[in-house]
Amino acid sequence: MIELLILYVLTKREVTMYGINKEIESEFAPFTSPSFGALKPALRRLEAGGAVTSRKMMSEGGKLSVYYSITKDGKKLLKALMLEDLSINPVQFLSNCRIKLSLAELLDGEDKSSMFLHLKTLAFKFRSYAENILNDEYLKLSFYQKIVLDNTVCEFTNLINMIEGFEKDNAGAR
Repeated sequence: MIELLILYVLTKREVTMYGINKEIESEFAPFTSPSFGALKPALRRLEAGGAVTSRKMMSEGGKLSVYYSITKDGKKLLKALMLEDLSINPVQFLSNCRIKLSLAELLDGEDKSSMFLHLKTLAFKFRSYAENILNDEYLKLSFYQKIVLDNTVCEFTNLINMIEGFEKDNAGAR
């Protein structure tokens, strides 16, 4: 997901690693907070793969800064990452799904529809898992487990409703 966020930031402007980090923090703090230790290797991978280029520039204070920009291949990779399957781990799915949904504007109508359907299908699956556990009379769930599972069902229901709203908006935009 870090590569997706880096490429998204670079679609806006050329920026340093520090600037990329600040931009991600300002837009995506509720979902993720990558460290410089995660950004640096991701930028190296993207540059090695031709998705990003860098240029070094000396500041007025004599400090060397590295500026990154997205390439045509990077724009293609960004779209591919947007359409890539998400984790089947429900916790990772929720966070990454929210990031992808917030970046849906990067896709055209058909690709948005495809992404929305995929995300909604997984959200239904995860909600069903939680409901099945919650309703299993043979499991001796504690009060706290029941409350947490009920909240999980609500989270996935809200996510599904949000995606369905996006689908209606996307259908109306065509």
